[in-house]
Amino acid sequence: MNAPQPARAPGPPVGVHVGTIAHEGLLWDAYLEFADDPRRPLSFRGRLRFDRAAGPDGAGESTQTTVIIIEESYEEAVAKARSMDDRQLAGLLRSTLPER
Repeated sequence: MNAPQPARAPGPPVGVHVGTIAHEGLLWDAYLEFADDPRRPLSFRGRLRFDRAAGPDGAGESTQTTVIIIEESYEEAVAKARSMDDRQLAGLLRSTLPER
């Protein structure tokens, strides 16, 4: 589990947008980010990053999974991430947040 990080600086987000979900009354955008692995140069390895818009306190937040998608092509990795429904994305988001 990764600790939430402060929101990223304004500007275009890094990664491929794969969905937007609601969790505990706040909206989170999910992005597929790729991680290089020199041991596996012919695979596309991706993690999901979740960015929360600024909440009532004015602060946003960012958290991410470990690498959970490994495919032979960029297109297959993006398709796999985009095939996840809101319930699956919400479960992955919850797995990255600290317990309350």
